[in-house]
Amino acid sequence: MTKISNTSTMQEPVSERRDFFRKTAVYSVSALAAASVMAPVKIQAEDDPAIMEEQPWSTTWGDPVTKNLYGLPSPYESNVTRRTTPLLSSGNMKASIAVTPIQDLSGIITPNGLFFNRCHGGTPEIDPNEHRLMIHGLVEKPLVLTMDELKKYPNVSRIHFIECPANGGPEWRNPQFPSIQFSKGFMSCAEWTGVYLKDILAGIGLKPEAKWMLAEGLDSSHMGRTIPIDKVLDDAMIVWGQNGEALRPEQGYPIRLLLPGWEGNLMVKWLGRLEFAKEPFYAKEETAKYTALTKHDGKAIQHFYANEVNSVITSPCPEKPWSDLKKGEIVEIEGLAWSGMGTIEGVDISFDGGKNWVEASLKGLVLPQAWTRFSYIYKYEGKPLFLSSRARDDAGYVQPSVKQERDALGVEGVYHRNGIHTWEITAKGEVHNVQILS
Repeated sequence: MTKISNTSTMQEPVSERRDFFRKTAVYSVSALAAASVMAPVKIQAEDDPAIMEEQPWSTTWGDPVTKNLYGLPSPYESNVTRRTTPLLSSGNMKASIAVTPIQDLSGIITPNGLFFNRCHGGTPEIDPNEHRLMIHGLVEKPLVLTMDELKKYPNVSRIHFIECPANGGPEWRNPQFPSIQFSKGFMSCAEWTGVYLKDILAGIGLKPEAKWMLAEGLDSSHMGRTIPIDKVLDDAMIVWGQNGEALRPEQGYPIRLLLPGWEGNLMVKWLGRLEFAKEPFYAKEETAKYTALTKHDGKAIQHFYANEVNSVITSPCPEKPWSDLKKGEIVEIEGLAWSGMGTIEGVDISFDGGKNWVEASLKGLVLPQAWTRFSYIYKYEGKPLFLSSRARDDAGYVQPSVKQERDALGVEGVYHRNGIHTWEITAKGEVHNVQILS
């Protein structure tokens, strides 16, 4: 029986802390022994100054809330940023890429300041009061919308990833980057707010012969992409909101096209015009760029569109190695899975490069065309591993091995690489980017 007393005595802070450790150490050890799955907990020593001494931030006034009226991350998180390299932009930073630090993220939502970015002619600064969206071509009532008029339509919010079709593309032949951020960071996931395009078209009348839509942006490149009408009338959205706020300029402010699950290059930013027609609007350059030859017969795959089922282990990774782990410690293996074809149904993990597999747990929200977190609790043994993940979706697709992918498409591709990704874990806990070809 535990006796509870409301009697108190005045003690020095250090004495209080020492007394706390004496009373709680036994309970902490007992809790650890009783837990079925528990990460290792270290009981702090009584001479640890971080515990035993009052810290400066506890004894002085902090900054007022008015210091940064738009909140900023802690300065201790300054290393968590998007990153770029001239290798990804051919030295032209006006047509550049900034990749997401997926190794540092939690959950499935990417903060707006870390969201993957790709532009073809720099980021324009557009006055939303002067912005117009023109919808014309094979429609009964051509239309020009201001931002205020566009926002009068019923809005919806959906969580979806956007992935560049070249995510992992530099590694068709062999590993290129000793980094998960540069090898798999050409993607992000967010909550998007806007209007379904089909709701706008219902009011202006789409002609039956309309089979394709051209989406054109208002940046200096006037980037245009052609979308089949089936996708337009399914779940295509015009969005103005991202994670509860207006789109950032680099994400297409004030509006962009969203095509859940499909290639990021189709989701035109700074959207200014939609034209409907019988035939596709392909330019020769676009047709050549976004096709791929199959290895066995040389025929071209012209319409990729949806990003295939994929996954990657985010912890451990080259940026988050196991070098501090001790043999016998319990650690969580964690990663991301995604599919443009549907919803992630399951993820398997291999410790020997794909010879044997165990099933991981899905955690958090599991949504269609969205990132899905997976997890596996592992007892670290301090031995070399080849750590891989393999995802499957509810459309029946299973992530292929590197060999299966190469047998179909060779090694000359750039886009739609979704072969199983493998990390080599050394006996020292170091993590290297490798490919398993068997």
